[in-house]
Amino acid sequence: MKHDPITSVNRRVKQVREVLNLSQVQFSRVISLSSGYLAGVETEKRKANDRLIKLICASFHVNEIWLRTGEGEMFKKDPDAEFSKLVGLYKELTPAFQNYILKQIDLLLEIQDRDGR
Repeated sequence: MKHDPITSVNRRVKQVREVLNLSQVQFSRVISLSSGYLAGVETEKRKANDRLIKLICASFHVNEIWLRTGEGEMFKKDPDAEFSKLVGLYKELTPAFQNYILKQIDLLLEIQDRDGR
């Protein structure tokens, strides 16, 4: 059975809202949309148009490819958050272990350069 892409997108919009544990009112406020319109999207009475898709992706870091097609991860990875976590963990190490980590990174960069990547 072939799925209607509009229906699938609408279901994924609702899924995003539910995963974020937000009410329709809370979710629609963030994207500056009426909760009635959002309810129409979720009940498949309205189309999830490009503007709505872009707003959801920008506001909630949703992967646009996933929202449109269902492929990939629901949310985009936030490289800044991963970097902040790395720095936080590094700061918890003693100076001796910090030096060890830096040496390992230098070795990995040398290997990467040698392999031409």
